[in-house]
Amino acid sequence: MIWPFSRRKATPPILDDTLWRQAAAGLPWLRHISTDREQRLRLLAAEFLRDKAITPLQGLRLNEVQRLRLAMLCCLPLLEFGREGLHGWSQLLVYPQAFRVQRNHIDAQGVLHEGDDELIGEAWQRGPVILSWADVRADIAAPGDGFCVIAHEIAHKLDALDGAMDGTPPLPRDWQRLWAADFQRAYETLCEDVDAGRETAIDPYAAESPEEFFAVCTEHHFSDAATLREAMPAVAAHLQRFYGAPLLA
Repeated sequence: MIWPFSRRKATPPILDDTLWRQAAAGLPWLRHISTDREQRLRLLAAEFLRDKAITPLQGLRLNEVQRLRLAMLCCLPLLEFGREGLHGWSQLLVYPQAFRVQRNHIDAQGVLHEGDDELIGEAWQRGPVILSWADVRADIAAPGDGFCVIAHEIAHKLDALDGAMDGTPPLPRDWQRLWAADFQRAYETLCEDVDAGRETAIDPYAAESPEEFFAVCTEHHFSDAATLREAMPAVAAHLQRFYGAPLLA
């Protein structure tokens, strides 16, 4: 475990075997998972369902299998990190489709700008994770396309555990220094490519900020690890150590 919490909670409920098999059968990431990792996932998912409210919005209905799949996908990035990756938030909000949020910011001249953004996922530093169910389903249907909105948002939650959204989750000090150096080097190279209009191996949205770079690279670890290894081998090696071996063949 990387994040050294010691808080104890009640034993999570035992998940029904039939329900687990039904949920697992619909997730490509579990087709070749080891028995040990599946057992860890099962314990984490049970804890997720016990401690977090899954709230469908705008008329969306989620059955037990779908709720369990959401819990499982949220917990896949925690197989090595452990249960403390669930710390600090209590609600998963699920929209049927992409959702609109109102944004405003004040520019350097002090002018207020307002507008709407359409999002497929969002993670508040001290609040819920928000997802588009349509996009979760699209990621399940095409697991190797380089996109995984749940992994992206859970990466933000892991990033926030040390109190700063900066692209570096809580790590032992020596590892943290290596991580920061390797990620910064790869991030700066990506930014240079984006600024020059060159095609990038990963989604250019990763150049928005160090935290988005970490989250987009996390998506690739879970959905297109080969591309990440070829383009950014040092980053890919850190993520394999952090998340464990990629689950897709």
